[in-house]
Amino acid sequence: MKKRILIFIVTYNSSFRVLNIIKKIRKLNLNNKYYKILIADDCSTDDTVNFIRKIKKSKIIKIIINKSNLGYGGNIIKCLKYALKKKFNYAIMIHGDDQYDAKYIPKIINEFRNKNISLVTGSRMISKKDALKGDMPIYKFLGNIVLTKMFNLLSNTKFTDCHTGLWGYNLKVFKSVKLNKIDKGYNFDNHLRIIASNRKFKINEIPIKTYYRSEASKFHIFYSLNFFKYLIINLFNKQ
Repeated sequence: MKKRILIFIVTYNSSFRVLNIIKKIRKLNLNNKYYKILIADDCSTDDTVNFIRKIKKSKIIKIIINKSNLGYGGNIIKCLKYALKKKFNYAIMIHGDDQYDAKYIPKIINEFRNKNISLVTGSRMISKKDALKGDMPIYKFLGNIVLTKMFNLLSNTKFTDCHTGLWGYNLKVFKSVKLNKIDKGYNFDNHLRIIASNRKFKINEIPIKTYYRSEASKFHIFYSLNFFKYLIINLFNKQ
C-alpha cells in the first residue's frame, strides 16, 4: 500500500523493551519509502532514555523526549499531531512495554486497504482462551468482559475488547475529531472509541495474542472509574 505510515512507540519507564520493539519492526522488512518510526518518551524516571539513545537516528527513526510528563493520552496526541503535520496517511501505535506485539503491524496496514475503515484495534478477546494463555490476570479478564459488554450496550456496538492498547488510525478521522478534546490520561483510547462510534466511523478488530509480565498496574481502578465517567457523559452529551 503506497501510503505514508507512521509507527509511533509511546514509552514511559519501558527500559530495555523499546530496543526489542525496534528489532521486531526491522524484521518486518517494511518498505522504507513509505514508513517512519517515532519514539516518544513521556519523561521516564528509569533507564528508558539510556536505551533509547542506543538507537541510531536515521531518516526512518525520529526520537522525542518530552521535557515534562504529558500523560498517556497527551503523549499519543503529540504523536498524532506530528503525523498530521508531516502529512502521513496512517499511524499505528505500539506501547513501549512490548505488551502488544509489533508483528501485527502488517495486519493493521492490510486492514486499511479497505478505504471505509477509520480505525483498527487489536482484540485479545476474540479468542478468550488466548487471553488466558497470555497470562491475563483473572480480574482483568473478567473486568474486560463486563466493561466491554457495558460499552456495547450503551453505545450500540459489538466490540469484543474495549480495553486494548494496539491501535491503527486513518488520519482522516482527525479532520472532524479534535485531538485536544480527547482525554489526555489513560482513557484516551476509550474516549476516542466513544467519539468514533457516535460518528459511525468504521472500527475493525483484528485478533491478537498478548502477554502480561509480573508487574501489576497501579492504574486499573482509576482507569475503570474514568471509563464509567465517559460512558455516563456520553449518554447525555454525544459528541
